[in-house]
Amino acid sequence: MLDQTRIVSLGDELYAALRGRHVLDPLTTREPAIEVDDAYKISLHMLKRRKADGERVIGKKIGVTSKPVQDMLGVHQPDFGFLTDRMHIPDGSRVSLAQAGLIQPRAEGEIAFVLKKDLREPGVTMEQVLDATDYVSPCFEIVDSRIRDWKIRIQDTVADNASCGVFVIGEARIAPHALDLAAVKMDIQKNGTHIASGTGAAVQGHPAAAVAWLANTLGRFGIPFLAGEIILSGSLAPLLPITPGDRFDMSLTGIGTASISFEA
Repeated sequence: MLDQTRIVSLGDELYAALRGRHVLDPLTTREPAIEVDDAYKISLHMLKRRKADGERVIGKKIGVTSKPVQDMLGVHQPDFGFLTDRMHIPDGSRVSLAQAGLIQPRAEGEIAFVLKKDLREPGVTMEQVLDATDYVSPCFEIVDSRIRDWKIRIQDTVADNASCGVFVIGEARIAPHALDLAAVKMDIQKNGTHIASGTGAAVQGHPAAAVAWLANTLGRFGIPFLAGEIILSGSLAPLLPITPGDRFDMSLTGIGTASISFEA
């Protein structure tokens, strides 16, 4: 366990790396005693600094939920973080990596849940998640790490706000009970060429199960899910590297589409 002084110091380092677009050596190599609870406290301090800049929390995210992503990163349990209003960019946007503060970004295709009521009680179930959801939409999350070369363990990514950069929500809004979310098929094109596919079952068997896990995990820290929040349920396929000039288009069967492109 780390003391409060070290937690604040590491949170300040990650905040400076975010704003200055530079990377840090892994926290887990510098602080072998760091635990996941420490990492969450570091993340909360980083979030405190962002809120002091005027950012507002509008949701939460779960990451590293699918086996392809876990195998790619060498992290074998989910992570969790916060979404702010400045991270939300319009569907179809052309994003400047520099202006968005992105350093070593990768694209994820996933299903976003938008809540119509709070989820506060312990032991949240998949059925409760579906009942509390107003609609689901297609989503591109652009993950980014302030840790050098993505050399992360679970403590590194949790401390770094679950390696989150920015996200896009497609315009489609589908009632969660209108289709089998586990069977939803995703296809992604990069620069007009098909590059990845996946299904909703890739995230813990069902996207709502992943959201329930996140609700219960954050609930341990006294953090509820609130009506109106956006919850990102995790990538359905491996992470896709991004370079300036790239365009990504995603379709989710029965739900809709989303797109995003990039420039330096």
